[in-house]
This record gives sequence, C-alpha cells and structure tokens, in this order.
Amino acid sequence: MLLFSDITFWLVFIFFLAIYAFVRRYSRMGMVLYVTAFSLLFFYLANGWMMLLLPAVALVAWCTGRVLAGIHKGADSAPTHSWKDRLMSAVAVIVILSPLLYFKYTNFFLSSLNTIIASNFSLLNMALPIGISFFTFQAISYVVDVYRGRFTMKVSFLEFLFYLSFFPLLLAGPITRAQTLLPQIRKPAKVSERCLYMGLWLVMIGLLKKCVIADYISQYNDWVFSSPITYSGFECVMGILGYTVQIYCDFSGYSDISIGIAAMMGFHLPENFSFPYSASSPSEFWHRWHISLSTWFRDYIYIPMGGNRCSRVRTYLNNFITMLVAGLWHGSTWMFVLWGGIHGLGLVLHKVCKPWLNRLPDSRWLNGLAVIFTFIFVAVAWVFFRIESVTSACQLLSRSVTDFDIAYIIPFVKARSWWCVLTIVPLAAQAIGRRGFLRLQARFILLPWIVKLLIFVLVIQLILQFQTSNVQPFIYYQF
Repeated sequence: MLLFSDITFWLVFIFFLAIYAFVRRYSRMGMVLYVTAFSLLFFYLANGWMMLLLPAVALVAWCTGRVLAGIHKGADSAPTHSWKDRLMSAVAVIVILSPLLYFKYTNFFLSSLNTIIASNFSLLNMALPIGISFFTFQAISYVVDVYRGRFTMKVSFLEFLFYLSFFPLLLAGPITRAQTLLPQIRKPAKVSERCLYMGLWLVMIGLLKKCVIADYISQYNDWVFSSPITYSGFECVMGILGYTVQIYCDFSGYSDISIGIAAMMGFHLPENFSFPYSASSPSEFWHRWHISLSTWFRDYIYIPMGGNRCSRVRTYLNNFITMLVAGLWHGSTWMFVLWGGIHGLGLVLHKVCKPWLNRLPDSRWLNGLAVIFTFIFVAVAWVFFRIESVTSACQLLSRSVTDFDIAYIIPFVKARSWWCVLTIVPLAAQAIGRRGFLRLQARFILLPWIVKLLIFVLVIQLILQFQTSNVQPFIYYQF
C-alpha cells in the first residue's frame, strides 16, 4: 500500500507526473486512460482484488445516470419524475450503498444483536476496503444530482471511472461532486507554473501537518487515551488537547496533500478545512471542518428530511438525526454514534439559543469567549470519538476536572518541550485565517525557485528529524 506520507509514493508520483505531463499535452483521451489505470493500480495496492468493487459501483451509477439523463433533454428546470424513475434511482442508491453497509456494519449489527437479545452470533472475519466510504458517497451524489437535474453533462463510462477512481481523492477524500471534477477533464490540457507551485505549497503544508505534527504528538496522546487513570488531571487535559490537534493536522494534512497533488495535475478542488478551531459556534465548526462531508450530509440527508423548512422542533430533530448518521459513518461502534449525538445536541442547543445570542453586542471579547467555548465543546466530543468505551471516557474527563493541578505545567513542558511546541503552533496558526493563509501561499508562489527549493529541503529535514519509527497511516483511512 502506498501512503502519501511514504517516500515510496513520492518517488512513484514523480515518475507518474513526468509521463502524465507528456501524455496530457498531446492527448486528452490518453490522459484519462493513463490516470484511470494508475488510479486503479493504486487502489489495487491498497485493497487487492477488493478493488473490483469500485468499477462495479461505477458501472451501476453511470448506467443509472445515463438512463436518467434522457429525462432532462430540452428541460429548463428539474423534471417531474414518474414512480419508475424514483424506483430506479432508489434501487441504484441501495445497490451502490450495499457493499459499504455489508463490510462496515455487518459485525456492528451482529455485535449489537448479541448484546440486545443475548445471542451468540459469531462475527465475520472481514476487512473494510480502504476508501469505500468515499467513492460510495461520490457515486450516490452523482446519481442523486442527475436525478434532480443538477448535473446534466453527458459523460462516457471512462470519464466517470476517472472521476470515481481519481487517486488523490480515492483513499480518504475529500468527497468531490461530479460537477466539480468531470467538466475539468475536458478543459485544454495545460498545467500552469502557478498550479505546480500551489500544489507544492499545499503538499509541503500537508506533510508538515501529518509527518511532523500529527505523528509526533500522537505517541503521547495514545498513552493517555489507552490508560487515563494512570495519568494526572493535567496530563489528561494535555492528552485531550493533543488529540484535538492531532486529528486536525492528520486529516487536514491529508486533504492538503490530495488537493495539492490534484493541482499539480491541473485540477482545482475546493478546500476541505477552513481553520475550524477558530469557529465561534458548533454550526460554524461544521462549516469549516471536513467541508466536503458536512455539505454531503446537508444536501443528501438533512435537506431531503426537510432541513429547516419544517417546524422548529422538526428542524432540531433533522439536525440531530443527521449528526447521528454522520457519527455512524465515521465508525461502526456506539462510541461514534454517541460522538455524533453530542454534536447533534450541540447544534440543536445553538439553534435554540441563537435568538438570544443574536441580541448580544458584537464584541471581540465575546467572540473570543465563543471561540473558546466552542473549542472546549469540540475537544470534549473528540474524547468519545477516540476512546474505546464510555467508562474510559468518563475516567479521562473526570480526572481532567478533579485532579487538575497547574503545578504540573513546568515539569511537563521540560519533559515534553517539542510536544508542547507542536501542539501550540497549529492552534496559534488558527488566528491566521483563510485570507492570511492565501497571502502566504501567494508569496510562496512568487518566490525565486532557489528559495522554494531551500524551503522544500527544510520541510524534508523536519520530516526526517521528527519521523517516528513506523510510518503512521492517516486516521481517516479507516472510515
């Protein structure tokens, strides 16, 4: 399996990119064939022959889209569908979703059934194919968007397979809509110097987040979460803070690398994280965190249930149910469902209090307090996301409150100085904001090539300096 954090991948990618630049220059169809073949090989190395699920899902989604596309000919608005169209679309979505449900939730269902009715069904020995959640969601979005008349572009099966298997997105997203990627396949084949340097910038930022920050601080975080009762309250708080930074740097780092690789190939993908820990409410957090997933749940679960077009109570219920489903998507255990429920409750409480909150003066200090409270809420919720049981979560949170002593600060900083630096820096960087980040990116692009090279060498040196003995897979590969 090739990981974006592995030197082997980058050696292969450099070789791939050299051939890609030549092929794309002379043949669009050759480029589509070349990238699709490489993507399927990439997926095969990750999953073996289970990779055949992807072209099978692609075929079902594409055929359904072709049939539905005939409805839109000459239509200026979304068509009125017959019961046959609705049935065909529903069946297609169920068929596309079935492999994910089987591999990800069969054992969850059997285990829950064993607990509820005291049965002894044996669990199946199966491995979740890496990336199945992401290409499944992309296939569903395509079918639904064609059904709704939001995507009317006629594409060949090869182009659709390119879209569904595009290797920068394949293993852990971001979830990209057909209307974002497919039209770019047909654009003139030229990768600008700006795209290359922007891609390089994002790749370096992503590698720093993942290989330097997330991997290094994860070691201490794992100790605390595996045995919270053996640590002081202060150390438990640091573990919670560390994991909050770790999961952000791990997943946003992957997204940066994915978007950067796509940029080097001449494809523009929207951002997936927008400084989420500077959010001042749970609602704003989900507008900034894993944007491609949160908008997917909004468009294909929350809005179809009625969204905010219903009564106030029904709107709250729609929010809560959507977050429960989001929690279950992240993992097939009740802890993930509980994590989703916590965020659902946070969204509901924020909406309930919003009329009162809107009457407060627009103050920098009040906004700062809102950011702090939101961050604490998110950090506490991450405990249930990361830890194995409710009992362990309660132990960790209890010790954090009842056994907290600031006298531990100085010895902790002395013992784990680099951990402190690598935890504080990403949090402080949240103050830069999107505009500041884009300004830094623009300045990097304009730097002389020799300066870019020196920065690149520095990044590689930092990775080598902080790398752990084992290359750690990205957290979201398991989802």
